[in-house]
Amino acid sequence: MSPRVRGRVNRRKSNNHFIEIHMVPTRDGLNLATDIHRPQVDGKPIEDPLPVLLQRTPYGRSSPARQEEAAFFTNNGYVTVVQDCRGRYDSEGGFTKYIDEGKDGYDTVEWLAQQPWCNGEVGTFGLSYAAHTQAALASLDPPHLSAMWLECGGFASAYHSGCRNGGAFELRQVTWAFREALESPEARSNPDTTKAALNKQDMREWFSRFPWKPGHSPLSWTPDYEAYLMEIWGNDTFDEYWQQVGLCAMAHYGPFADVPQVHQCSWYDPYAAGTIQNYTALSQLKASNVSLIMGPWTHGANSVTFAGNADFGRNSTLESTKEGSFNEQRLAFFDHWLKGADNNWADRSPVKLFMMGGGSGRRNPEGRLDHGGKWVEEQSWPPARVKETAMYLHRGGKLSIAMPQIEEHASMFRFDPENPVPTIGGNISSGLPIMEPGGFDQRESEDFFGCQEPYLPLASRPDVLVFQTDPLPENLEVTGPVTVNLWISSSAVDTDFTAKLIDVYPPCRDYPEGYALNLTDGVLRTKFRNSWSEPELMEPGEIYPITIELYPTSNLFAQGHRIRLDVSSSNFPRLDVNGNTGDNPALSPIRHVATNTVYHDYGRPSHLTLWMAAADC
Repeated sequence: MSPRVRGRVNRRKSNNHFIEIHMVPTRDGLNLATDIHRPQVDGKPIEDPLPVLLQRTPYGRSSPARQEEAAFFTNNGYVTVVQDCRGRYDSEGGFTKYIDEGKDGYDTVEWLAQQPWCNGEVGTFGLSYAAHTQAALASLDPPHLSAMWLECGGFASAYHSGCRNGGAFELRQVTWAFREALESPEARSNPDTTKAALNKQDMREWFSRFPWKPGHSPLSWTPDYEAYLMEIWGNDTFDEYWQQVGLCAMAHYGPFADVPQVHQCSWYDPYAAGTIQNYTALSQLKASNVSLIMGPWTHGANSVTFAGNADFGRNSTLESTKEGSFNEQRLAFFDHWLKGADNNWADRSPVKLFMMGGGSGRRNPEGRLDHGGKWVEEQSWPPARVKETAMYLHRGGKLSIAMPQIEEHASMFRFDPENPVPTIGGNISSGLPIMEPGGFDQRESEDFFGCQEPYLPLASRPDVLVFQTDPLPENLEVTGPVTVNLWISSSAVDTDFTAKLIDVYPPCRDYPEGYALNLTDGVLRTKFRNSWSEPELMEPGEIYPITIELYPTSNLFAQGHRIRLDVSSSNFPRLDVNGNTGDNPALSPIRHVATNTVYHDYGRPSHLTLWMAAADC
């Protein structure tokens, strides 16, 4: 620990306000390093009690980004508090991802409320992990929590979306662990050994050596990080572990704080599904104002106009909306609920969405696909104007609202875990240098991990089933949940089925082969088809119905485009690869080839379910 943070040791002036450094006590006797930014007048801190805004982060309370945010809110009349999470930077204790954030956050909120410069109103804000910390403390309902703005985080259930997904494991948790291990107290205090050893590891090579062995992984020099990763990867059933505060808000919706709250995320974000689930449940359960904002970006990138290679236009950022900049919108929210400002915040539409699509389809000056889009305001999720619609899989790769009429038909493919379908974009964060988030043409290239020459469209792979509509006769909006219901069988006792929704552009001068833009995807590990807590292996050859839940989306499929569904059994390195044995691939190196079958006939009508409406471009 840095000597300067033992107790409240100094007060310094920065950006026209003062910063006090405290070690805030927790119930188990540890202390958390905390910067307290206080407004000043005539060179002195304001002594009158003010509302407090809190951010709890594992990414360094004194980083330039956190300092800039704190300066903005402090200069607008708040005491702004930024705290290092337990075991990170200058805070005491060991780091266990997510698990300690509920109690530590509760203790911090209540400590702040007792300080003479706090008027008893404590709001919270922050991105990603700093949103997880908010949902964790809110699950314990601290008495002085007064408002929250959760940006791109706050697990509804980390098991169902965020750490695991449809029973598979999200390997971005691996790249996150390695990146943050480089900034761990062990690495920072031992740069010649621990940090030097970590820096020598090639993660691309390590991704070819799964499963990792405890004590013999690229995280072995930072045991806390290796232990938490092995724990969440190795625990593949939805048990009490996954229902803890910090990992599962939905298990604690009852006591979850009934305070004004904004849930903000984006369509290419790994927390899109959980954000909407939290909004939907809490807006119904709580009396306070609860609102939802969904943009088109990747994780936390609300100030840029693109996600991957898809560009949504200059009006797609939060900065471009009529409510002002992102900071100005957050300030208006807190001013209304913590200061009583008459700025009509409560009169806004509860749901604000960016509907992607409707652009020119050409290559813009930055070399990206002009996909376009627009902001829409709604009273509900899904919007009232869209209707649940089934689109059925047919022989010959057709996708249609017409039911299949043939008595028996199926499509088969060979799934080899040693040759998985490579990930090309999607709902990813913290995946670099292994994974690229966002929207891309679904074509292999050297830019994506796992792709091999010759670089051809994913649709050409024999282990990818492709079903698509005829060119659309009119514009069609899809806004809402996305699910795929399949009748399947396998030669294996367990396997995965993946699904991906794609907007297929017709050929044009810039894209003479057309452009297949990924919108959303999902997976189901079949042993969890009936229960997340009690897995059931399959009988080889027996037919089972399964449901794959994809991430929600909002997209305008323009006239002449096609709606496409790709079905396969892998999406690597985004998700771990099922070895088809029934064992957790985090623990077993054994892999078998499986022959997987999707049935699409009159008696077994496999289908894609979308929320759709005719749309004006």
